[in-house]
Amino acid sequence: MKDGFEIERKFLIEYPDISVIGSLDGVRITHLEQCYLEGGGRVRKITENGKTHFIKTVKKHITDIKREEKEWEISEEEYLDGVKGLARGTSVIAKTRYIIPCGGLFLEVDVFPFWQDRAFLEIELSDEKQEIVIPDFLKVIKEVTSDKRYRNSSLAREIFTEALN
Repeated sequence: MKDGFEIERKFLIEYPDISVIGSLDGVRITHLEQCYLEGGGRVRKITENGKTHFIKTVKKHITDIKREEKEWEISEEEYLDGVKGLARGTSVIAKTRYIIPCGGLFLEVDVFPFWQDRAFLEIELSDEKQEIVIPDFLKVIKEVTSDKRYRNSSLAREIFTEALN
């Protein structure tokens, strides 16, 4: 079980060049399915290098950038039960996550099958004032840390597709 705080900034980025990201030293690629539960929290199926595991997460909002987070491994059966108990009006979200080591941090680029022109960049920080440098191969459209429309839980309800220009 992992208990603690998540301090994270989130950016809407232009759809990245996957071949560039995939060729970077130390990059990890995971495939995720996640859903939000009627009683709160979320469950995830995470596949990396042919191995799959299942996680349940419960977060408590503290500020837009900081949340209390409890996370623990669950069985496949518990995950499938979670998928049956989706929060009303939501669906399962699928995405591919590219985890890029960069300057002591890990940049997480999330690519979704329903967007061909945009993706997310999430960066977990050790404190709220930590400086970040985003590499040139990732083109930031805007920061969306405080924009509730760009939370995964919101995308599970409705895909937001505002014009990028």
